[in-house]
Amino acid sequence: MCKGGPVPDHVARVAAQWEQQRPDLDASPLLVLGRIERLAAVTDGLLRPTFAAAHLGNGDFAVLAALRRAGAPHALRPVELATSLLVTTGAVTKRIDRLEAQGLVTREDTPEDGRGKWTRLTPAGVALTDRLMTEHLVTEARLLAGLTAEEREGLARLLGRLATTLE
Repeated sequence: MCKGGPVPDHVARVAAQWEQQRPDLDASPLLVLGRIERLAAVTDGLLRPTFAAAHLGNGDFAVLAALRRAGAPHALRPVELATSLLVTTGAVTKRIDRLEAQGLVTREDTPEDGRGKWTRLTPAGVALTDRLMTEHLVTEARLLAGLTAEEREGLARLLGRLATTLE
């Protein structure tokens, strides 16, 4: 504890250093955005093992989850996946290639346009996605266990508002 308060985190120490060195600057945005960046890196490292254990590369689970969320028949076009995941169609194609090689998705011609393809979860893909999503949410809940339900709701609301203003 620091003078009756909690020990400052790394970002608070960095902001304090800037306040010392450049008192003319308002370093308070670091306390929000610096923490968001730092937490993103930390949580990625804590969430990643679930997917790595299933032999999924970065972003592969996002494809599976997007297909599963789409509802039966769990199929989307690559351009729809790219839009949903905020990545390029080239990145989606690489992910689909990996997932298809593992038997988790298939590519099917679209009936209305022979040039287009659907990406569809296989039954194994649905089962794996359901299992991993359960594990993922348990891990996320564990990571947030230090916050009360009310704090989580408030944080979610504020982050949602920030996301809306930035997007």
